[in-house]
Amino acid sequence: MEKVESLEAFYRQKLGFWPSENVHSIGHFNVFGMEDYSGPKPPYPMPYSRKDFFKIALIYGPNTVDYVDQTFHVQHNMLMFANPLVPYRWTPADEKPRGVFCLFTDTFFKGHGSLKEYPLYQPGGTPILDLTNEEAVTVRAIFDKMFEEIRSDFSFKYDVLRTLTLELIFTALKLRPALSEVVKTGQSNASERIATLFLELLERQFPIESPLQQIHLKFPGEFAEQLHVHSNHLNKALKEITGKTTSQLISERIATEARALLKHTNWNIAEISWCLGFEDPSNFIKFFKKNTTTTPKHFRD
Repeated sequence: MEKVESLEAFYRQKLGFWPSENVHSIGHFNVFGMEDYSGPKPPYPMPYSRKDFFKIALIYGPNTVDYVDQTFHVQHNMLMFANPLVPYRWTPADEKPRGVFCLFTDTFFKGHGSLKEYPLYQPGGTPILDLTNEEAVTVRAIFDKMFEEIRSDFSFKYDVLRTLTLELIFTALKLRPALSEVVKTGQSNASERIATLFLELLERQFPIESPLQQIHLKFPGEFAEQLHVHSNHLNKALKEITGKTTSQLISERIATEARALLKHTNWNIAEISWCLGFEDPSNFIKFFKKNTTTTPKHFRD
């Protein structure tokens, strides 16, 4: 598995410079056109890895994205919301892709809400949209406002850019209303809070980036203990909010990571088993077959 790509590494490798003077206490934000790639290394194909920054990209034409264990094939134009927690690899169909993208650090939104509240950035969300040409025009107009704003001398331009970033998120959710249905409406605040904390605790264990890294929370009771609630109460809250039991959510996430490791690393089955909390590889094989209907070996082949 590739190491996490830092913001500085992105600038130096892809753009040939590091604007350290623009990285400050309010976080970092920038917006680019694809033609801005001019670093010493070819930008494509992109390695499968996590980044330590958020990225929103509008890229014209067909694209393929490997996102955790899934592969998205975009036929028209791609709008992608990349999350620092999730490894991905983007492969354009064209050697010289056209498009625009913005990138920003988590600190940029500190004190201004949490992006994790939005379905595009939640576990199980769909961060890749296939846009028609007309929809791409709508999204491009927002990026054009970003270019105009970042070049301005307006004292509050980063507040405007933060607002425009949220506009990109809301525009995506309006274009694809079904993406807003990741979490059902009408649940109690207490259940939503417990479900959110559980999902964050679960997601914090991933992705696995080294064969020396092992998850430590695997059973419902372990999560309940960490959250200081009874396991039955946790299960009820998750069932209410997600429609799934605690065990189902844990198993699905572990299976997702297993598929990603089998697909994107050359680690052997014993190493992957251990990383995912299975001391005996045979138990991992049984788990994988139960959750994917195939064996790890056949999936990898």
